[in-house]
Amino acid sequence: MIKKSGIHLFLFIFCLVLLSKISLAQVNSSLRDQRAITTAVPFLMIIPDARAGALGDACVALPDDMSAIHSNAAKLPFNEKKGAIAISYTPWLRALVPDVSLSYLSAYGKIDDKSAIAGSLRYFSLGEIQFTDNFAQSLGNYTPNEIAADLAYARKLSENFSVGIAFRYIYSNLAGGFNQSQTPIRPGIGYAGDITCYYKNDTRYKGYKINYGFGAAATNIGSKITYTSSQNANFIPINLRVGGYGQIEIDKYNTIAFLLDFNKLLVPTNPIYRTDAAGKLVLDPATNKPIIESGMDPNVPVIQGMVQSLYDAPGGFGEKLSEINISTGLEYWYDRQFALRAGYFHEDKNKGNRQYLNFGIGLKYNVFGLDASYLVSFGQRNPLDNTLRFTLSFDFDAFKTQNNTEDKNNNFDAPKN
Repeated sequence: MIKKSGIHLFLFIFCLVLLSKISLAQVNSSLRDQRAITTAVPFLMIIPDARAGALGDACVALPDDMSAIHSNAAKLPFNEKKGAIAISYTPWLRALVPDVSLSYLSAYGKIDDKSAIAGSLRYFSLGEIQFTDNFAQSLGNYTPNEIAADLAYARKLSENFSVGIAFRYIYSNLAGGFNQSQTPIRPGIGYAGDITCYYKNDTRYKGYKINYGFGAAATNIGSKITYTSSQNANFIPINLRVGGYGQIEIDKYNTIAFLLDFNKLLVPTNPIYRTDAAGKLVLDPATNKPIIESGMDPNVPVIQGMVQSLYDAPGGFGEKLSEINISTGLEYWYDRQFALRAGYFHEDKNKGNRQYLNFGIGLKYNVFGLDASYLVSFGQRNPLDNTLRFTLSFDFDAFKTQNNTEDKNNNFDAPKN
């Protein structure tokens, strides 16, 4: 539990938002040198399920994905099962605080052989906060939290290609109803959507069957979010992810797969602002805004910002390339019941410096599946460093098969008249 004086409430709320951005390594040390891209509600970019989390966050083309609504909804019609539900839990900043976490619930079902629907709910808890006034009198306890609810629909346009769309409601309540006297602080509310596509096929090479796929997903395309006024609205993490997947069936029991993702935020890059000899920002007398020395103004409408994000870096094309994050993963399955996984995530040192290895396992038994992953960071300290996260899944098809088997056994064992 954390105590904060009421007179510094606004500063505290600002620090909460800043903490969430730092925890995703999206902030550098000074305004002039800040080359990393910052957004509101960065929890939308946390990979919620342990399977993808063990593959270096490579997931846009990952097949048979029960949490596909997060990474690429277009994959849903290609899932092997007709329906499933998955529950994930991820401790956050475990080395610093015990009560910050991300919980995730997702489910999907196939309408027919060509289409599927899905829904999900994620809840990000920032722990319990106790507010006090200047005399150390309690003003009450509150748990800041953020929520996102999703609905998705996907359809095959051919035997090998599908498209998907998803709609997202975002609720970010960091103040809990407490307001600074001069600056009301309210929950941030936003709406967003995803546009996704997926291609899957197979071939044979020297007697081995090779399954492969390619995916692309533009996610979180939506409104800006503000906690105070429209003048202070921030971009949400609009994101473009493209990647591929290839799996070799070594024999009847053994398969091994490789994944590769490229990830780019479609959010304006911070410009370089002019400063004086003391390092303070120089303001334009006409507009009272900081003067941009290099780069472009990031305070633009959403669509303009998405387009501008492709060419607005002060350092030119080289800096723009450095904003692309790379995820790679390896997945081995034995008899489709036991999996070993490993992955690596790389972010440029000037764009957040997140670099980490992931490891994980997967188990399938009858109607249940269990995935676990573990993260070890190398660059910027990751909030998931040395943390285990879990996903528990339930297979609807297996439930039905098990029930039918039990009914047959009961009928066989029943005494005959």
